[in-house]
Amino acid sequence: MTSLEITTPRIKGAPARRQAMLDHIIQAGSAQVDELAARFGVSRMTVHRDLDALADQGMVNKQHGGVTTRSSSVFESNFALRSHIATREKQALARAALERISPGEAVMLDDSTTAAQLASLLPTREPLTVITNGLESIDRLKSASGVKLITLGGDYQPRFNATFGLLCEQTIASLRANVAILSASAILGTTAYVQDPAVTQIKRALMAAVERRILLVHSAKFGSGALHRLADLSEFELILVDTGLDAVHRRALDEAGIDYLLVKV
Repeated sequence: MTSLEITTPRIKGAPARRQAMLDHIIQAGSAQVDELAARFGVSRMTVHRDLDALADQGMVNKQHGGVTTRSSSVFESNFALRSHIATREKQALARAALERISPGEAVMLDDSTTAAQLASLLPTREPLTVITNGLESIDRLKSASGVKLITLGGDYQPRFNATFGLLCEQTIASLRANVAILSASAILGTTAYVQDPAVTQIKRALMAAVERRILLVHSAKFGSGALHRLADLSEFELILVDTGLDAVHRRALDEAGIDYLLVKV
């Protein structure tokens, strides 16, 4: 079967269609206009409008007859870009993570866009203490009356919309929490990787300051690598991944004895 024969159920509304189109392009690396028109059941003119909108946001590089995604390092180094990727999957992972959090616990969140999705849900588990360096999570929790919010200081980096550095690490080291919810840039074999060294350092500090560690990761991140090693997957009590994870990677997790849960989107 060729890619032109693959169709996706009709998605209502341009924003939802463009999100689905972006997710497909990111996973495939590139796509042709005719392929996208057939996959999403829309005209070539509609595809061109959608690609123009995504290109204007800096999400893709539009070329004659097709489109390519921005490099993975660009996405992983920009919070605004990452927030547009796999939104439905991240929301599903966040809901699954919420079920592992109990009222009264202290929760550490990293700077990831997936953790920010969870932050929106945490007030339903109040009372909670939430500790994070991610400003998007802080913004989503700042008005929650039943959440004690501890913000981690340090050097603010706009491209991550978060704080890092020595002050941030020292603050984390002075605290102890029940659970850390983290994400990663890539999974290669049974090892999690992160693109930026400063981000990696803070994630490692969060892991060292908790009793339990849960990793939330989109299935498309499996099979690729990033620059800095974060941890072996065995260092996490649970890996939450969407059901898009293919059989090869599931088998690798099974053979390594990794505890993981497939989350339906």
